[in-house]
Amino acid sequence: MVRQISVFLENKFGRLAEATEAIGAGGVNLRALSVADTSDFGILRCIVNDTDKALAILKDKGFTANATGVVAAEVPDVPGGLAVLLKIPRDNDVNVEYLYAFVEKSHDNAIVILRTEDLEKTEKLLKEGGVRVLTEADVASL
Repeated sequence: MVRQISVFLENKFGRLAEATEAIGAGGVNLRALSVADTSDFGILRCIVNDTDKALAILKDKGFTANATGVVAAEVPDVPGGLAVLLKIPRDNDVNVEYLYAFVEKSHDNAIVILRTEDLEKTEKLLKEGGVRVLTEADVASL
């Protein structure tokens, strides 16, 4: 399992830039990210190379941020590769709440971040299905 940072952002001009600038200025590298928004606020979800440092930086700058678990999994970088991976939780009645792609590749494979209703079960099923699931140390070393 990998820790993902969720940052709650007021939906106002420049707020996303401020968060990413703070992370970068602190020497933390973004590895994957997703932004979802409503009319009032947005949520920046990201994977970084140093979760604890990024959380401290964001909180010090006044952002509301926390860490939650997600699964980082390798996907063959070929047409249909993601569909093969997503078939595993679907066929085992595990709902995928959301996913997003990783900036880097692992070997010749793409990497996706999955949030499901049961992370431990998801990791177990993926591993049993021959999918490489990355650890936080794996992610930090990319």
